[in-house]
Amino acid sequence: MEILLVEDNEGDIRLTKEAFRESMVWNHMNVVRDGAEALAFLRREGKYTNAIRPGIILLDLNLPKRSGIEVLEEIKRDNELKHIPVVVLTSSQAEQDILNSYNFHANCFISKPLDLEQFLQVVQSIKDFWLTIVKLPPAN
Repeated sequence: MEILLVEDNEGDIRLTKEAFRESMVWNHMNVVRDGAEALAFLRREGKYTNAIRPGIILLDLNLPKRSGIEVLEEIKRDNELKHIPVVVLTSSQAEQDILNSYNFHANCFISKPLDLEQFLQVVQSIKDFWLTIVKLPPAN
């Protein structure tokens, strides 16, 4: 299954990739660094014409160009994309961000832990649940 990571912080990108490697997640991960790029990737526009549709999206909320909430709203409004699970993975713990994420049909909301060991546990949980247990619709 393809994974799309939507994250603008280079340190968090490296940490996420490393955590997935440590958890022995061998799925291919594409990375886009802003909300507009995420939507172009998902809609296979511009340089992403040949992009493989992800089976799951890990979405940060604090993004340049288009916020994570705007991206989530667009995904869930689009009949071609709305079935893709979106895991909000963000540093925010704000109650309003949690509420907005679920109002726009995020599949789950996870606050990024600051501690490396806890972050590894989060990634292991994502792997165990989303990549192992859950049955997802095929990517088209």
